[in-house]
Amino acid sequence: MLPSPLEFLVPLGALESVADVLPFAILAVVLVNVVTRLLAQRSFERAAAEGDDDEALSRFLPHEIVNGLLVLLSFAFMIVEPHGGMVLSVLVVGMVISDFFEYESRRVEARNDLEMDKPNSAIVASALVIAYAGYQALFFLVEPIWSSII
Repeated sequence: MLPSPLEFLVPLGALESVADVLPFAILAVVLVNVVTRLLAQRSFERAAAEGDDDEALSRFLPHEIVNGLLVLLSFAFMIVEPHGGMVLSVLVVGMVISDFFEYESRRVEARNDLEMDKPNSAIVASALVIAYAGYQALFFLVEPIWSSII
């Protein structure tokens, strides 16, 4: 049997060995993402109060690292669980895109001396990611009820 071309890029055997833990890892990283988003918002508010312009603001590195890790984990989950991984990946990429635009919004607010708003779209997007990651990771809790209905 010929190896899949993907096997040269991604160690499928190693990925399959952690497939059961992957949904829990994703859920944990999503929860860490919420904490880093809160810390990033505080950092933006502090920088805007201290600086005169939007030059004082910079991306919050821990939050960006967690975003990158979350994207990689969701793509890895897509290899193991194609349907659930695709849905999760779309939600995660949407959340990362909303984070990008929320940062730009904070810069506009700092530049125009406006009050810093909360990152509402990123909060909603992360709530969707938490809900779906929780569904994927904790499905075993509702599986008996789900199986009896469906």
